[in-house]
Amino acid sequence: MTRLFRPMLFALALTSPAAAMVGGAAPTDDGVGRSVVTVIGSRGNFCSGALIAPDLVLSAAHCIAPGADYKIVLYDAARQPTLHDVRRVATHPGFHAQGIAAHRASADVALLQLAEPLPSKTPAPTAAVLEPIAAGQSFTVAGIGVARRGDGKSGGVVRAAELISTSRPGRLQIRLVDPQSNNAQQGLGACTGDSGAPVFQQQAGRAVIVGLVSWSTGANNAAGCGGLTGVTPLTLYRDWMLRTAKSWGAAL
Repeated sequence: MTRLFRPMLFALALTSPAAAMVGGAAPTDDGVGRSVVTVIGSRGNFCSGALIAPDLVLSAAHCIAPGADYKIVLYDAARQPTLHDVRRVATHPGFHAQGIAAHRASADVALLQLAEPLPSKTPAPTAAVLEPIAAGQSFTVAGIGVARRGDGKSGGVVRAAELISTSRPGRLQIRLVDPQSNNAQQGLGACTGDSGAPVFQQQAGRAVIVGLVSWSTGANNAAGCGGLTGVTPLTLYRDWMLRTAKSWGAAL
């Protein structure tokens, strides 16, 4: 399994970003990319996240370390970064890091409340995955992770990949694969920095967030990226998201 969060200090977020998502995924500032943000932590990590309300970001629980401070990074048209303060964070009480490390299902869901609403980003709606969940369903993953494994400078720009679910998907975990490579060789998929990346499904003519990226493998389930992309569906966790947002005075 590849750890999809990447060590990085706040200062390093000020460098110019390059690309994201291995396998040659195309950059996207529009569509699903309008909600995707970069989450950085004071203990040295960066992850992807998605704006789901003017002052709420959804990301993965394994991106949030106890006692750390977090900021959101945005880039303007000239690719100049700005840091935005996070007021508070919450991880789902059912999250178990050991489960994610072993590719097992866990409540890998976190919310971050911002000190101020984010400019230049558009919140995306969330929903449960359409059921019945079957192999071959199409999903779109959009993240800011590296385009080349091990090359931190290749991360930072939002890229999106169209992937399909493998056999036996369910409410606890969905495994996605590039339909062109089918995990037999490296293809499109999440990599370092794509933890917490939103996973979209088309519902009633619009793209809605139905899950988050939790882990990845290389081809044939080896260590790396471009094989499987492990997703935590939101189906079982949306009630917690709604309750948490309400307790913060925010609305989804």
